This record gives sequence, structure tokens and C-alpha cells, in this order.
Amino acid sequence: MLMNDASPGHSINARDLEQDLDWLARLLQRRLSSYFATPSTSQPLPNIDTAPPVLSGDSVWAEFVREHALGARERAVVLLALAPSLHPALLDALTVSNESTQRPFAEFGGQQHAGGAFLPTVQTACFLVAGDCLEARLALLADLALGAPWTSALTPLTELPDAGQLLQVDPEAQRRVTLGGPAVRETRDVLQGVAARRVSTGLGWHDLVLPPDTLAELEEIRDWVLHGPTLLEDWGLRDRIRPGHTALFHGPPGTGKTLAACLIGKLCEREVHRIDLSLVVSKYIGETEKNLSRLFEAAEKRGWILFFDEADALFGKRTRVDDAHDRYANQEVSYLLQRIEDFAGVVILASNLRSNIDDAFMRRFQSVVAFPMPRPPERARLWREAFSRRATLDGALNIDRLAERHEIAGGTIMNVVRWVSLRALARGEMFIRADDVDEGVRRELVKEGRAF
Repeated sequence: MLMNDASPGHSINARDLEQDLDWLARLLQRRLSSYFATPSTSQPLPNIDTAPPVLSGDSVWAEFVREHALGARERAVVLLALAPSLHPALLDALTVSNESTQRPFAEFGGQQHAGGAFLPTVQTACFLVAGDCLEARLALLADLALGAPWTSALTPLTELPDAGQLLQVDPEAQRRVTLGGPAVRETRDVLQGVAARRVSTGLGWHDLVLPPDTLAELEEIRDWVLHGPTLLEDWGLRDRIRPGHTALFHGPPGTGKTLAACLIGKLCEREVHRIDLSLVVSKYIGETEKNLSRLFEAAEKRGWILFFDEADALFGKRTRVDDAHDRYANQEVSYLLQRIEDFAGVVILASNLRSNIDDAFMRRFQSVVAFPMPRPPERARLWREAFSRRATLDGALNIDRLAERHEIAGGTIMNVVRWVSLRALARGEMFIRADDVDEGVRRELVKEGRAF
């Protein structure tokens, strides 16, 4: 079976995979027993086995199962595709020949690898989960043909899957499940040519210092990421509402727009990729469609959240077209708008000012979330939580008065904390002086063009 790595994370992942592969082996044995019974009692998956084992919840495989919303049927199909690389002997039972024809059983499907291993095909999956039930077989074929969300874990098949097509796990999914991480090189290839990078945070949802109304709007986006597929598929609303969610975050710099996007991704176990629109629509004119097409395809396949910074560059007030360059740029903007509307995932656009956004675009957003400047109590909390716990604060530093006196954003507060902390370290101490804090605030206000 699986060899456990010395790494605790690999050991946990190996344990969960081994548990699920054992479940697949039992499922396959029951299927074969029912197939060879007289008369055959082969039935769809739900009628011949219980749900798969409960996973530990903290392994890569467990995260993968949750992320792709794999039920019993879907989980069995993905495990079947993984079996040749993780436990090839598990499929040996399918290599038996029909005594009357001296050939492999057509019902089992599969192809023989040069090394002798059995490689499952679409037919193998149908045999495993559907048995003799035509309705269950057609349901599985429909998922594979139409690209149901869970099939993103598999390599793409033709629109009308042939029973003889190999059933294989997507290379990135294979790498993630077996090695415990994403295919970094492939991700870089996808982002090459687009001003984009993955963003993340070590903070938690409780670290967001925002008004209740803003937090409620963010929770709505979180709920869509977690439950949108159920709404579209199980509740049958795919034909009535668009498959994705587009949100506008607007507010002054430093008020938490990027942090909020990262935390939504962290909470929902999705990667967040930040794209600078001001560069996309200028530097890459002539290449935008190609680069963004690759980005959107990868994002939809892998469940990424796309965070577009400087949204004014795309959704700003329209200006007249003076030359061919402007017309071509508008073509690319229209293309990007269409891709955003067609995207079956979450797109978040950020702008410093809501008034910069053309009113004609507002209807395209499912959420418009305001990030206001923090009020004095919120600023006091930001100040108190910003300093290192290893540092000692000057007794003369009055946090409440500081928060009441200076209306600044959380990002600005962190700039001050960074500066005064470095000053303390340069003196060889861990003592934060009140005078340094005042000077740090003064420097930030000057940078912003405001008087101290």
C-alpha cells in the first residue's frame, strides 16, 4: 500500500488515502461479487455500499474531497483514476478473462499498460458505480460530458465520452494529492504574461476590524463560495442565475480590501490571485485576450478567486475614442468584461473610490462592499493588536487618545508600527517610545499630503 513519509503531513495524507483506497477495494469486490452472482444483482453504487469513511479533516486528500464536493459516487470515480499510481494491485481483479471468449470482460473496460498494470477507462467507472443500471450510467456520462464541477479533478474528456477513453486524474490534482502541494511550475506558467500573483495571509477572520454591515457582505461572498455549487446543481437554479459571483470592494487605501479577499480564500480553502488591471489594459495590449483566457480557464478549473486591483482601469467612466489604439483597448476591455461575467467562480474588484466606477457597470456586481475608514474604537483596536507582543510600550503612549486624534487606515497604522519597531531594534531595545509613534504618524500624514 502507501508508504508513509517522515513528514507528519504526508503521514496523515497517506493514512486518509489508504483508508479510502481500502473502501474502493471493498466496493470493487462487492461489484464483482454481484456481477458474477446468479442471477446478477448488480445495482447502482448507493444501493450496494455505505458512504465512504469519514476523513480526518486536516489532510491534503480531505481538503481535496471537500474542495471538489466529492460525494460517494464522485469519490469512487476519482479514487479509481488514482489507483494505478497509488495502488495498482487493487485493480488486478479486473484483469480476469472471460472463459467463454478468452478475452477480458467488455463490461470491465480498461486498458493494459505496457508494464502490465490495469488502466481504468470511462467504461470501468460506469461498471463500478452504475452496474447494470442504465439511468445511473447515463447520469455519470452526462457529468463527464458536460463537465460537472467535480470533474475538474479529472483530465478533460470529449463532449461525448467514449467508453474506451482512459480515466485519468488531472496532473495538478495528481501532484497535489500525492506530493501534498500544487504544481507550482504549472501555476507560474499560467500566470506568465499576466500581471498577477498569488496572495495570502497568516491572519484569521477574527483579525478583520470592520463595521458589522461590511462583515455581513463579506460573509455573503463566503457563503457563495461554500454553497454556490449546491444552489446551482442540487437546487436546480443553474439556468436562472449566473454561475459566478462578482463583487466590488471600494474604500480608501489600507482599509482591508486585499486582506478581506485573502481571508475569504483562506476560509474557503481557495487560492487568491491578484491581478493589476492598470497593467493588464495598458502594458499587454495585443496580448490581453490570450493571457487572460489562460488565466480564467485555470482559475475556473482550480477554483481560484480572482482579485482585480485598480478596478477603475476597467470599470471607470468611459471616455471618447480618439484613435485606433483606443478602439483596440476598448475591444480588450469588452473581452475582459465578458470573461468576468461568464466566469463560474468569484471575481473581486477593488477601487479606492466608488464614484470612479461607471454607473452602467453597477448592475454587473452581485455585491458592492464598502470599506470605510475605521472609527476611533476600531482604530484603537488596530493600534493595540498591531504591536509585537515581545515589545514593551511606553507608559506615556495613550492608545485611545492616539486613535481619537488621527483618522488613519489600518494599513497606515501598520506602516507606523513597522517604522517605530525598526527604530527600537536599531537602538538595541524592545521598547516602543511614544515620541517615535508621534513621529511615525507625522511621516505618514505628510506622505498622504495631510498636515500633522
